[in-house]
Amino acid sequence: MSTAVLAPRQTRSGSATARSLTEILYGHRFDQDHRVWQNLLAGPEFAFRDLGHDAVVERAYQRLALVNAEIDDVAAFASDVHRIAALHEWTAPRDGALTTVAGIHYNLFLGSLLDLEPVGARDLAEFTALHRIGVFLCTEAAHGNSAADLEITATHDPATGGFVLHTPHPGARKFMPNTGPAGGPKTALVAARLLVDGTDQGVHLFCTPLRDRVGTLPGISVEALPQTSTAAVDHSLTTFRHVLLAPDALVGANLRDGVLGGAPSSMRKRFLRSIGRVTVGKLCMSGCAVGAARTAVTSAVRYAHTRHTAGLDPGATVPLFAHRGHHARLIEAVVTSYALTLLHRHAVARWAAVAAVDHDEVERLVAVVKGWTTWRARDVVRECRERTGALGLLRVNGLADLAANLEGTVTAEGDNLVVWTKAAGEMVFGHAVPAGTGAAADLSQPLSLQHLLTDVERLWQQRARARLRDRAQRGALQRWNNAVGSALELVDAYAHRLAGEALLAAADRADDLAARELLREVYRLFALGRIAAHSGDLLATGRLTAEQVTGLPTLREAAIAALQPWTPTLVDGFALDDDFPRAPGDGASTGSRSATPTPRSSL
Repeated sequence: MSTAVLAPRQTRSGSATARSLTEILYGHRFDQDHRVWQNLLAGPEFAFRDLGHDAVVERAYQRLALVNAEIDDVAAFASDVHRIAALHEWTAPRDGALTTVAGIHYNLFLGSLLDLEPVGARDLAEFTALHRIGVFLCTEAAHGNSAADLEITATHDPATGGFVLHTPHPGARKFMPNTGPAGGPKTALVAARLLVDGTDQGVHLFCTPLRDRVGTLPGISVEALPQTSTAAVDHSLTTFRHVLLAPDALVGANLRDGVLGGAPSSMRKRFLRSIGRVTVGKLCMSGCAVGAARTAVTSAVRYAHTRHTAGLDPGATVPLFAHRGHHARLIEAVVTSYALTLLHRHAVARWAAVAAVDHDEVERLVAVVKGWTTWRARDVVRECRERTGALGLLRVNGLADLAANLEGTVTAEGDNLVVWTKAAGEMVFGHAVPAGTGAAADLSQPLSLQHLLTDVERLWQQRARARLRDRAQRGALQRWNNAVGSALELVDAYAHRLAGEALLAAADRADDLAARELLREVYRLFALGRIAAHSGDLLATGRLTAEQVTGLPTLREAAIAALQPWTPTLVDGFALDDDFPRAPGDGASTGSRSATPTPRSSL
């Protein structure tokens, strides 16, 4: 990094460098997609309140109405992956329950109807006006990641042309959706197995009114589930007992004289089409993760600059951030947060422009990014919580809830390990790793570092292929068990390589020279950490020399030292207001910063 370009100086979000970083992180759509939520969440309606579980559940729906009032065209919003993912980035750090019900209503419910049916085919006015809440019922008590095997049935009734929706046994009850009484009238899209003249026609969605203002409709029972450790939502078990549905309940297909039309030919494609919006849901979970990471890092870094502790000279005090043991971990968290955000942007952009020719590849990319961002964001939030000490444990200060809510993103829209395992199986032979250069590595050059990240990816793919072909392993499961560890490492290496590409591309786009140099140093620390973790393999394959391997810790220390005085600028690029810490009884209820002087501490 050029010290002439990056001489340490005090900056805030109004600086040219911070503004350039914000432009890089959010793109040209900041005003269109993000600012509305930044402004809304700064209002008093979103200030922290220490409420009980039931009150938090009710508040989520009250806040959903505030969100809905900010959307000029709800149908257009639900159809725009950029906008719907952006909503999750901002609401998730503030209110996990709101984020959950909003994602279900706008993405899974409205998004599915808009994707599967022609414009005007169904009157959506009561849903876009939020007179009825939309929910999505797919997972069953006995079928989570095996949802394709779900057992609830919708039997065609030739006499009426409608359907009879029925839960055949307790294992087929719909599990976890927000079907409780909070929020008022609700309608569900229910994934059910269509039976026509006794023939299984696969899984389809059925638009099913659940409850009015009085309660659940006839034949429907809802049992509240125990509270989770994540966002407070009215999670429930839902049962249907011979519920009569109108002919137009079937979504995205039609039945005429017992013949199914408008649906894919294969059963598998019918199921995947019905849950197609889960892919956008994965991007929403990724949005939650990157928003949480940026929020946690902002709080921890700014706090570390204002909280003072003992220095090494007698009687001297210094900010916590002056200590390498403290700031190195936070700088790593900042670097990870940049990588998470930029990889998320890449995935959203790819899905927004997806075409039939690359659909499967991009769908897999989204799944990989969802796993990588939610897992890595969880690490970032945990680190930031620790760096803020006991204050980070107070719910009023936000970090404790962030950590808990991220657990939900790991599981929602496909458990991370399951979706990564599926991606791993596809990538062992169905994924092309970019060709290597064979040139000697130069650890001072970003492109050379990126080639090493690609080498790591290629090594894990070769290892997975060899282990899958191992003739000593008998049977398909044994062969896969022998290879899956390496295959999952391949997926992780793929995500790291793409994140590195996103960081380098961001640096090239920066119009501010200091921002460009900063992003290159961010990339440098990111890549060196990854290379150090795999230095043994890179040494064994001749991609690194012994001298380069032993020099990696020094290079990483130099990158941390270069970024230290500029960490506040990097954080300002997140464009977040921060009021950490908020002391209970001193401005906590309004979200204002406490005026109480921050006491000194010792490390």
